[in-house]
Amino acid sequence: MGHRLSKITTRTGDDGTTGLGDGSRTAKDSPRIEAIGAVDELNSCIGLLLAENPGEPTAGCLLEVQHDLFELGGELSIPGAVRIAEEHIRRLEAALEEVNRDLPPLKEFILPGGCRAAACAHLARTVCRRAERRVVSMGPGAISPCCRRYLNRLSDLLFVLSRLLNRRTGHPDLLWQRGKAKPDA
Repeated sequence: MGHRLSKITTRTGDDGTTGLGDGSRTAKDSPRIEAIGAVDELNSCIGLLLAENPGEPTAGCLLEVQHDLFELGGELSIPGAVRIAEEHIRRLEAALEEVNRDLPPLKEFILPGGCRAAACAHLARTVCRRAERRVVSMGPGAISPCCRRYLNRLSDLLFVLSRLLNRRTGHPDLLWQRGKAKPDA
């Protein structure tokens, strides 16, 4: 592979447009670019989670996810390209089953937080949901359905990983208590 990014400052986006992978240009605030940005932000959040040293096999799984998110970003940046497939979704589903297997069932919603790594997983989960919304806002047919499904499964995986990471560090799930935050009368 040659030097793909030998010149970082191009000035071509100074007019409010950005280049797509197929050579076309689009507005920097277009739904496609919003989706690309959200996926990029998600990948950064997963990098932050990895910096917390979540241990194996979690770290290996998350590194695969980061590579997948680059593929998903590639699909977003080249209209008509297909880079995320059923096998990507099946891999997430298998990881989700594995992580969830030993966790106690939930009877109530949990509050985001706990140990720092779990809090990072919750942050990544919420950014993942935003990326999913941005992909959906592009409209039907703008991107393969596998991308939407991948992001949906990934947010589920990040949720159960947050529970696992808390459990590993001795932090119990902090259950939401209905009516706990009552307004002053």
